[in-house]
Amino acid sequence: MDIIFLHDFKAKTLIGIYPWEKKIAQTIELNLEIALSTNRACFTDKLEDALDYSLIIKRINDILATKQFSLLEALAEHIAQIILTEFNSPWVKVSVAKLDIIKGVKKLGVCIERKS
Repeated sequence: MDIIFLHDFKAKTLIGIYPWEKKIAQTIELNLEIALSTNRACFTDKLEDALDYSLIIKRINDILATKQFSLLEALAEHIAQIILTEFNSPWVKVSVAKLDIIKGVKKLGVCIERKS
């Protein structure tokens, strides 16, 4: 199985359960590993046979700009389902972390794996 990855993708979004978190955007870090349904692009060297990374990033940015989640778990699940359904991946691993949210903790978050 071939896997593409997006690591250290940082973005600002409204996420959290506390009143201040619903008003002040926080920086989150996303890491994704996405299984490819075919290795055809390895042989053709054509974008139409590959997964277009820019479309994935655009889709995630759209989610972060238009939806608000209370929990990192819900955001991770939403992203995972988008990757599985809209990008036809058979497997995805999504990590989402808040940065510097608790004194002394650089990152805290969740990591999920899903199959189609």
